[in-house]
Amino acid sequence: MLNELEKKIVFAIQSDIPIVERPYRLLAERLQIDEETFLNTLRGLCERGIVRRLGATLRHQKSGYEANAMTAWQVAEDRVEAVGRAMAQYREISHCYRRDPAPGWPYNLYTMIHARNEDDCRAIAEAVSRQTGVDTYILLFSRREMKKTSMTYFPEDAFSDPPSAAPSAVLS
Repeated sequence: MLNELEKKIVFAIQSDIPIVERPYRLLAERLQIDEETFLNTLRGLCERGIVRRLGATLRHQKSGYEANAMTAWQVAEDRVEAVGRAMAQYREISHCYRRDPAPGWPYNLYTMIHARNEDDCRAIAEAVSRQTGVDTYILLFSRREMKKTSMTYFPEDAFSDPPSAAPSAVLS
């Protein structure tokens, strides 16, 4: 169970974090607490596993990466952990997840590959395949972004004294 301050800090980090030299100090000021209290509370949330990571979202299209492909891989279950770790080392791969296969869909490991174009995505997948020895995979290219938002855990009206508009992190 989260106390009121912890909820306010989660609220503060669930949207865009300001791009300033000391963003946590600014967030703390918005909550009318000092930066040390903010950081210690956030550290405690991390230590308890409530906040697992803070993440940044890169708008890849604006940075020159025009293509991305969710790549579904069929990996022997006894190799999933090792193969997943190897795939996650590629800088062109932003996500790597293990999921259960479904009837008619044998894939159990998924990666998101980002590249300048679709041919480069294919080349990266081929390199990953050679390195890992996983040769059964399919690339699913993104055609249009329909939604891209972070999860909202606490709406602003969840507080008796709501913080002012605040910042972003990925909680998962």
